[in-house]
Amino acid sequence: MSHDPLLARIIPVLAGVPGVAAIVLGGSRARGTAHDASDTDLGLYYRDSAALDVDRLRTVVTGLVDDPAAAQVKPVGEWGRWIVGGAWLPIGGRKVDLLYRSIDQVTMVINACRNGEISMHYQPGHPHGFCSAIWMGEVALCRVLHDPDGLVAALKAKTAPYPPALRAALVRRFQWEILFAIENAELALPRGDSTHVAGCAYRVLACIGQVLFALNGQYLINEKGALAQAANFPVTVRGLAGRVAEVWRQIGAAEHTAAMQTLRELESDVRKICRAG
Repeated sequence: MSHDPLLARIIPVLAGVPGVAAIVLGGSRARGTAHDASDTDLGLYYRDSAALDVDRLRTVVTGLVDDPAAAQVKPVGEWGRWIVGGAWLPIGGRKVDLLYRSIDQVTMVINACRNGEISMHYQPGHPHGFCSAIWMGEVALCRVLHDPDGLVAALKAKTAPYPPALRAALVRRFQWEILFAIENAELALPRGDSTHVAGCAYRVLACIGQVLFALNGQYLINEKGALAQAANFPVTVRGLAGRVAEVWRQIGAAEHTAAMQTLRELESDVRKICRAG
């Protein structure tokens, strides 16, 4: 934290809010892939037995933000069960996003993931959906900034090594849908239903991403950039990035039959990788 003056300024303030049990840095800044314009994503963890004082949070950030009128602080639950809630804050010319997480609920989800129990949920902002394993990935990939009781540290210990039961569950959940989505798209070809074809193609590629991340023991926490990352994994599909680009070129040119053939070839390659693994 010491090398980032922004974090050095705001973490002590956030840590003083009643209910804040731990604070972590997430997103690209935690993974070391951020650029100058990247958001600063902070996770605020709280215990269910000690509610996060959102009113107090709203008060203290007023002294941090560049423009109080532009700051938005939402209550717990405002953004649904899985995103939960948070805040959008302009601080020091940067965008700082806060996300709330219940330590207790994240613990239950991580234990379930370790047992091979996952779930998928409709969620705005996640075009493929919010997989419960994202919460485990957030813990695995975050950088702890404030954790006086070692709560996040204890959860991190459960994320490595990558659980074999989670790997098996993700492959089982998403591999079958690759071919299923292709076949659904092909049913729409005679109608020229480009929207449906494109939607099915997206699901094909998103499922391929999930499978490749699982096979490589990597946590997928966001669809953004997932396939580009998967293209560089040790276990991956030959020429993945170029073949994905070709799918979208074909769909954009209304070459739907050709796009389905490209996707079928990708599906076949993924199936071979799964058999080999």
